[in-house]
Amino acid sequence: MNESREIFSVKQLTRYIKDRIEFDDVLQNVWVQGELSNFVHHSRGHMYFTVKDEESKIKGVMFAGHNRYLKFLPKNGTRVLLRGSVSVYERDGQYQLYVKEMQPDGIGSLYLAYEQLKERLAQEGLFDPTHKRPLPAYPHTVGVITSPTGAAVRDIMTTIRRRYPLARVLLFPVAVQGERAVPSICHAIEEMNVRGDADVLIVGRGGGSIEELWAFNEEAVARSIYRSHIPVISAVGHETDVTIADFVADVRAATPTAAAELAVPHMDELRDRVVVLTRRLGSALRGEVRQMRVRLDKVQRSYVLRQPARQLIQHEQRLDRMCERLTNAMVRTAERRKARLERVQERLAAYSPATAVRRNQDGVAMLSARLVRAMQACLHTREQQLDRNLAKLDALSPLKVMRRGYSLVFRQDKKDAKLVTTIDGVQTGDALTVRLADGSLSCRVEGTEKRENT
Repeated sequence: MNESREIFSVKQLTRYIKDRIEFDDVLQNVWVQGELSNFVHHSRGHMYFTVKDEESKIKGVMFAGHNRYLKFLPKNGTRVLLRGSVSVYERDGQYQLYVKEMQPDGIGSLYLAYEQLKERLAQEGLFDPTHKRPLPAYPHTVGVITSPTGAAVRDIMTTIRRRYPLARVLLFPVAVQGERAVPSICHAIEEMNVRGDADVLIVGRGGGSIEELWAFNEEAVARSIYRSHIPVISAVGHETDVTIADFVADVRAATPTAAAELAVPHMDELRDRVVVLTRRLGSALRGEVRQMRVRLDKVQRSYVLRQPARQLIQHEQRLDRMCERLTNAMVRTAERRKARLERVQERLAAYSPATAVRRNQDGVAMLSARLVRAMQACLHTREQQLDRNLAKLDALSPLKVMRRGYSLVFRQDKKDAKLVTTIDGVQTGDALTVRLADGSLSCRVEGTEKRENT
């Protein structure tokens, strides 16, 4: 029996399965609900993750071309709804979900983006109360950044003119919703700061849905408000509408009308305050005048002003006593200085160079005399020693012995004379010289005779 069978390579089998999956209409546009794990946001912008539930899991990828429009940043543990297609990654032979759309599961993506941006900006310190600037008490110009056609601008204008008509209102019209809203609001804030003619800014709009208010939740608007050198009042929507701009602004107003009331004081309140301050000032001035009059009366009744000549006499007497004390003090000081000078001169004379020279000359003379005496004594001792040595030398002199009858015999050779001390040193016929105490004799040896006992 011939059995026909088809054998696949691994690549061919994987490609076959991939084709079957990609031709399935259900798998090419599928919604999946699950929790993200192993989330990696690659440096090239692609997102890799695993979607799982209690029973199973599947790998997923969302390329940068699709995730760039996400309003929130996915992370591990985020529950999401994913729309995409299923295919096979041929290298690993693994099927995975290619995501084209991602939504948070359970809460809206805008709310999640709002919470994430709020947390990040708070960590950077944009909401720190230390960065909040106080509003000017009496602004000359109020800058209003809002839509020129909305109800908010009418409420702000009406409120400012009613409360504080002295203030000038500078309206910078902007788009407050739609794609142009964010760059329009940011440009308005920066331009108002460049112009520098507004003392305070009101940035806001009337109420609306979260989508319509979303421009005030954008990071660019928040950072523009944070960089503003002019104090900013946020006035977005109603009391219940809280945006990122409200957290960054120096003051948050519940409504545009409330923002206008915060920006300028009320004229009636100022008049009442002026009246109260005028009364306080008048009362304070009257009290000060009374105190000054009392002090004037006391001065006028003082002894100095009533008898100025007597006061001068007392000072004259005091001056005389002080002059006398000063003179005595100067004399005593001069005497002490003179005595001290004399003591110093005496001490200085003891150490003068002339005195030291004389003292050293006396010492040199004394030492010279001692040296002469010592040299004379030494010379006398050496002369006596020399005499004794001469006497000893004279006693040992050969001449002295020869005077007692002894003589010295020398044999006359051709070159020199040799002392003869034994008969063996001469021969018969040798010429000899016999030296006596008073001269010498020339002799010749006739014969020799040696004693037996020598």
